[in-house]
Amino acid sequence: MRIGVAVAYWPWFRLRDQIETARLADELGLDSLWVSETWGQEAVSLLGHLTAVTRRIRLGAAVLQIPARQPTTVATAAATLHDLSGGRIMIGLGLSGPQISEGWYGVPFSQPLARTREYIEVVREALSGKPVDHQGEQWTIPAYGQGLGQGKPLRLMAPPANRRIPLFLGVSGARTVEQAGALADGWLPFLFSAAHAEELTAPLLRGIQKAGRSRSDVEVAPIVPAALADDLATARDQIRPFIAFYLGGMGSPEKNFYVDLADRYGHGASARACQERFLAGDRRGAAAELSDDLIDLISLPVTDDTLAAGLDRYAATGADTLITMPFGDRPRLLRALASHLSTDIRQ
Repeated sequence: MRIGVAVAYWPWFRLRDQIETARLADELGLDSLWVSETWGQEAVSLLGHLTAVTRRIRLGAAVLQIPARQPTTVATAAATLHDLSGGRIMIGLGLSGPQISEGWYGVPFSQPLARTREYIEVVREALSGKPVDHQGEQWTIPAYGQGLGQGKPLRLMAPPANRRIPLFLGVSGARTVEQAGALADGWLPFLFSAAHAEELTAPLLRGIQKAGRSRSDVEVAPIVPAALADDLATARDQIRPFIAFYLGGMGSPEKNFYVDLADRYGHGASARACQERFLAGDRRGAAAELSDDLIDLISLPVTDDTLAAGLDRYAATGADTLITMPFGDRPRLLRALASHLSTDIRQ
């Protein structure tokens, strides 16, 4: 199992923290470095900067928001980042949730399967170097007969990438995960529970099988908040605010994918109590509502003595890459993770 690092977005990671973490992860020989975006920080520009301050580590977006950009825009960004990075770039895509899609981007959250499928089709068509001519239900490129009627199929002016740029999907619903197995080069599950790995990965394997693919065609890379401290209570507390933000603030009382996921894990009461206090403006109280059992289930709070066992739990799920999102003493955690790299990963 490879080990990567996620540096999320402001305010959880300041720009200086992201750059310093990226440099250290690169120096230590960790596998990959991933950035996210919300209605605050934008991922493509940050990835462009990180291509200049790292040397060998793979660089990925986890994830670019589908409602934020036309698929041809993502293809252009991917091709540019591919050249800047010397072929190290990976692109993760996700629909986000109704609150962000509709509240920030002004895009209705509808038909997630069709939108995702067509988006990937257009991105890959553009990256192939062929003229893009996609007349689908979700996107029509060119927009024949619209506007001034001057649209015609265009090809990406940059030369085709010297290798396939991997496209990952950050999805969690059973049908969208199955689609990831059928279409994507990788899967980026968030708040992934090793204890529920068989249930969570079953749709992915089903999609792989239906598409006639092999399991090795899809990189499984869960994104897991992590902290290393002298005691587990401290490590948990360093992770709590971030998880509370997702359970409490990434959605509404009627629809929050992360609360639904916690409920599937059998911890719905803790998640809903967190959400209720968060939406009432009590962020500290929301974090306190998260039980130790729930924190341990969906994140990696460890001490020096328990880190190896924690990594083994994720390796046993069949994960290809564990993407850790470090909190607390980040350099200490990264160095500890690097010490667990096998010889073949270091080479």
